[in-house]
Amino acid sequence: MTGADVLRSVSLARAAFAGVPDDGWGRPAGTLSWTCWETMEHMADDLFAYAGQLATEFAARGDTYVPFVWRALREGGPQNTIFVEETAGTAGLLRALEACGGMLATVVDAAGAERRGWHPYGVSDADGFAAMGVVEVLVHAWDVADTVGVAWNPPADLCQAVLDRLFVDVPAHDDPWRVLLWATGRAELPGFPVRDNWTWDGRPLTERG
Repeated sequence: MTGADVLRSVSLARAAFAGVPDDGWGRPAGTLSWTCWETMEHMADDLFAYAGQLATEFAARGDTYVPFVWRALREGGPQNTIFVEETAGTAGLLRALEACGGMLATVVDAAGAERRGWHPYGVSDADGFAAMGVVEVLVHAWDVADTVGVAWNPPADLCQAVLDRLFVDVPAHDDPWRVLLWATGRAELPGFPVRDNWTWDGRPLTERG
């Protein structure tokens, strides 16, 4: 996957949520304890953090993230580096998401084939970090969408690309979006209950045992 996939996912989210009123983000996002605003901030923060991991060669030799300061603004809220001025409203929130998506896309496309970055789900390459960025956007947008009254059904080819890169052992099904929701603990599949625990495998496909 490439920076174009990251930009595509962010563009889809921006278009989907552009009509949410400025005061429409305060309720919990789906079953999460975070508000919709906090979930969107977390989405932007993930994109920023992934760009930081891939932008430095040192990260892959360490055992933790680049040491940006993470903090929560309230007890139970997400621990982020990126926060958005609430007075900026919907337009500002989506602009911040787009900016962080642009950072990750640029770093992904500039990284060489040998570049690696650290992640707890496996030291990964540019392709993997692009896929991780896309999955964060797709599933967290789903967390938010129903609460704010937005339809969210991302393209099958984008969902399948994420599955092929990060979730190679998932069951076969004709709806890649449903499979991705199942893979991330958000939905059932026929014959498969909702997953209580899940991870992806970010390691390059050629480096897995």
